[in-house]
Amino acid sequence: MAYHIALDVRFINSGTGTYAVKLLEYLQQIDTVNQYSVLVPTKDATYWRPTNPNFTIRTVDFANYSFGEQIGFKHYLERLNPDLVHFCMPQQPVFYKGPHITTVHDMTLLNTYNSDKNWLVFHLKQLVGRWVFRRIGQTSDHIIAISHNTKREYQVHSRIPDEKISVIYEAGEAQPHSSLTPYLDLPFKRFILYVGQQPDYKNLRRLAAAHQSLLTRYPDLGLVFVGRLGEDAKRNQAYYQQQGYRQIHFTGFLPDGQRDWLLNKAAAYVFPSLMEGFGLPPLETMAYGTTPVISSNASCMPEILGDAAEYFDPLDIDDIAAAIDRVLSQPGLRRNLIAKGLQQAKKYSWERCAQQTHAVYMDVLTHHNKISRIN
Repeated sequence: MAYHIALDVRFINSGTGTYAVKLLEYLQQIDTVNQYSVLVPTKDATYWRPTNPNFTIRTVDFANYSFGEQIGFKHYLERLNPDLVHFCMPQQPVFYKGPHITTVHDMTLLNTYNSDKNWLVFHLKQLVGRWVFRRIGQTSDHIIAISHNTKREYQVHSRIPDEKISVIYEAGEAQPHSSLTPYLDLPFKRFILYVGQQPDYKNLRRLAAAHQSLLTRYPDLGLVFVGRLGEDAKRNQAYYQQQGYRQIHFTGFLPDGQRDWLLNKAAAYVFPSLMEGFGLPPLETMAYGTTPVISSNASCMPEILGDAAEYFDPLDIDDIAAAIDRVLSQPGLRRNLIAKGLQQAKKYSWERCAQQTHAVYMDVLTHHNKISRIN
């Protein structure tokens, strides 16, 4: 029996989009029998192109946490009438009654405030988010968490039992070196690197302050931020200029080839985040086997990175600087971290992520099939 499975990946062209792209890429290798509808915004209709004929791109334009999502998207799914929907993010029509599962990546929406957002609008969104997160725990047939840390935090919030939630890890994957492209606008030869968005919980102002304190010992050391220049990044950029910070460079958005060229050339990749669901960039760095990772010891990072990173207290600027100094000044430590990092990255697999996710699909569909036969 062939099933019709819909994947809600409206976020495919965003910071979390790697999860959607890799899941789709390997699902289409695993499953050539069932029919898949891949739901994306019209603007991203060609962002990912299936090679398997049982995967169909369908465009839907409903904003997250909007009335359109709650009413229009619900009606759309009811007309589509799939056997199963995988909401790959918690944002969804909360009164949709068809069989569905949800991936919860992290709890940052509920536990942070981003200063680049309107205070009232953000807190109203957060209030709605708290209710939505509880609701999906009740209505979803199964929840997928991307780390044990996220699973624990989500269960505290939703009170769902262990049998209703699975941990399915993401993975870090290196591109072939032939696909890497030099970034030619780099103003310094030696630099530490951060890749990603810049909301407050990423803790980048403390990283920048630690970098400034290191310039006395390493006057040629740059700090490079890679990622779209959204409002959060622009606020940080203005702050550093006001403080008179030196040797900091923002690249803006870069294609993957240039981004990963920088990953390979950096003296270290530094990840100072206060909370994460998985922490993909440091693991992607480790997968190349060229650059040591220095990381916050908060949230899920010790779970995901194991003993392959040099850790620091993310609330202590001096401790951040000391960890960076150790890696820069000790060649043996650097070599050890790189070797351990390469082995750590090999513990994770996007193919295994897709296989385990597909197994959840089949379990839920089989369960509903049995119920329908009984009825």
